[in-house]
Amino acid sequence: MAIRAARGTVATLLTGRTFLRAAAELMIFAAVASGQTTTQRPVIVIDPGHPSEVSSGATVQNGTSEVHIAWLVAQRLATLLKAKGYRAVMTKSSERQMVTNIERAEIANRVHASLAVRLHCDASSDSGYAIYYPDRLGTAHGKTGPSDDVMRRSGAAAESLHVSLARILGGRLKDGGVRGDSKTAVGEKQGALTGSIFSEVPVALVEMVTLSNKRDAGFIKGRAGRALMAEAIADGIIRYAPLDKPRRHP
Repeated sequence: MAIRAARGTVATLLTGRTFLRAAAELMIFAAVASGQTTTQRPVIVIDPGHPSEVSSGATVQNGTSEVHIAWLVAQRLATLLKAKGYRAVMTKSSERQMVTNIERAEIANRVHASLAVRLHCDASSDSGYAIYYPDRLGTAHGKTGPSDDVMRRSGAAAESLHVSLARILGGRLKDGGVRGDSKTAVGEKQGALTGSIFSEVPVALVEMVTLSNKRDAGFIKGRAGRALMAEAIADGIIRYAPLDKPRRHP
């Protein structure tokens, strides 16, 4: 039934939308057809930041770029989660694939993800990592959200991620703690990040390092640093959505 429905929708997509939009939708339907919306195992959506309508993420800082680091960590994170028995869905299929922030949220919504984790790198005069979640309603593109329930569960997910990052990363990076979307530049203007506003499932954004900081960049450019970051994020996801916990559809 799911496969037949997917085929019919794909035909419509290919005639009425851009190729990249159709590609993103195909990723969703592939997940549905393979059973990722069942209650058997939690579905974790991994969203490697950029390119989006906001930025390409390709600016080189200290010898690397946000879009490259996010992609590499996302791939490692997906491998770790699958090895633990989770179903991992990526929001894009290649490093430079452009996916809008609304489309990224829609992917997580359609597979009824237990959690959507957005991976980014910051750029500022500060250093270290921080975890963000929607802490208040926001409005963007004519939509107001997310719901109180999504905000509550997102906050719990962010706290779980923070516990794991603080424990596993130790003193390797500055601990920026848990922060609300409203503390970001975009959140100050519209209340929450666009991806959060359109989210119907718990969502947390991890600013893994401050890439403009030379020490942070050196950590995340190394294979060992990326592996440790992926391990810490995976541990936080597992704390929040253990395999034996009944799944809850939004």
